[in-house]
Amino acid sequence: MWATDTLWFEVAIVSIIYAVGNIFFGHFEEQTPKWRRFGKYLLTLLIVLGLSVYVGRWASMSLLGLMIVPLLYIHGYYLPKKKGINGWTGEPKRKYYAFRGWDTEIFRKE
Repeated sequence: MWATDTLWFEVAIVSIIYAVGNIFFGHFEEQTPKWRRFGKYLLTLLIVLGLSVYVGRWASMSLLGLMIVPLLYIHGYYLPKKKGINGWTGEPKRKYYAFRGWDTEIFRKE
């Protein structure tokens, strides 16, 4: 009944990662257009599936595992040290919005 030797396994893994990410961290993407968020999901899915088909499952799963390295660098070093933004909470919000190129005028109304 359950088989993990199909490409649906990769689809499920990528979809779970994105679902959990959107549940817990979606508020950091509040001003990102929906089409861009969906496009990022599709691009990731195509890369993972392509790697799995042409190189092997070990390559696609390794890529997903290696994605923790840029995450740790950006959130643990770059944002706090270079930009003055807490990499885990996105505070101060004014700096985070400016870094993302979003409208910071909402903070002037307070």
